[in-house]
Amino acid sequence: MTVQTHISGGIEYLERPAQGEGPVLVLLHGIGSNAMSFAPFLDHIAPTFRVIVWNAPGYGGSEPLAKDWPQAADYAEALKGLLDRLGLDRVLLVGHSLGTLIGAAFAAGYPDRVAHLLLASPALGHGVTPGSALSAAAQKRLDDLAALGAEKFAEARASRLVFEPETNPDLVARVFDAMSRVSSPGYDMAVRMLASGRLLDDAARLTVPTDVIVGAEDVVTPPEAARKTHAAIPQSARGALTEVPSAGHALYQQAPEAFALALASMTSPAQ
Repeated sequence: MTVQTHISGGIEYLERPAQGEGPVLVLLHGIGSNAMSFAPFLDHIAPTFRVIVWNAPGYGGSEPLAKDWPQAADYAEALKGLLDRLGLDRVLLVGHSLGTLIGAAFAAGYPDRVAHLLLASPALGHGVTPGSALSAAAQKRLDDLAALGAEKFAEARASRLVFEPETNPDLVARVFDAMSRVSSPGYDMAVRMLASGRLLDDAARLTVPTDVIVGAEDVVTPPEAARKTHAAIPQSARGALTEVPSAGHALYQQAPEAFALALASMTSPAQ
């Protein structure tokens, strides 16, 4: 099925049209990734789904946000603008890693726009005050990218996203390809957002049905973070918690069948 690339209001996105009438699925990538990282996975999604995959502000062909230190809510506003322009009133929403901060902020702020939310490999955020010193982990990201350049930066980090990277060289190469395309200022803004992010706060505000999925071997956002996220969701909205065996952080790439099954269970139609 053909995947098309578009730009709307300064946001670049991929679209896979639906065959027939079905729900609209919106996918949000992580901090070291981009929309194209989802392209191979789209073959695992039922053809009745219309799929939208954005490049977050500052990634790919998307313009960066105006704020030097944006919050998750600022990215959520950019997402709302895109959905408004596309005439999408209600969607199934999936965030991976950094995308979970954006997805949770959007669903908490605009619950009528989300039929079902899936938080994959949740990034809790570091909880620092915007404008203060970055967390050590966030500062290291910026320092490493500045010192190494994007390709060497990706070379140093890509294998951590894959369980048993030595036996999955093709997957490591795909992760490297996406990560080697990060650039300033978009990546720097995303790092700051991660540093001040508070996923558990937004998770506690959720009222839409929400599932959580994580790779059991994820060393970037370990399963314990997913369990905390799941526990923070109000019981009335709390759905399934799935830990996928033999999978790392690059979950939809390393375990596409399990990820697709989680998507298929998001049965509320987007209307």
